[in-house]
Amino acid sequence: MLASDDDVLNSALSWKSQGKKVAIATVVETWGSAPRPVGSHLVIDGEGNFLGSVSGGCVEGAVVAEAAEVIADGKPRSIEFGVADETAWRVGLSCGGRIRVFVERVD
Repeated sequence: MLASDDDVLNSALSWKSQGKKVAIATVVETWGSAPRPVGSHLVIDGEGNFLGSVSGGCVEGAVVAEAAEVIADGKPRSIEFGVADETAWRVGLSCGGRIRVFVERVD
């Protein structure tokens, strides 16, 4: 779901204030044709609810799954999806570009 950056970040704060576990994913690099620009956010709670977008929908499922691990172990990570990456084809990133997404827990 697309939302403004303010909506996404305010939701992260709201979810945290409600006692939910939260992670935020941010597009930190793009190459070639990328579906969302650097700085785009996706916020995810511990129940798998999310708001925002890092890829226009094509890799969100993989990012949400990664965020669940980040919420569980607290270790931030950088993940990359690209046209040459078999994972990217599997999740639908066939736009010809690559994106790098940084996922971190909000403490």
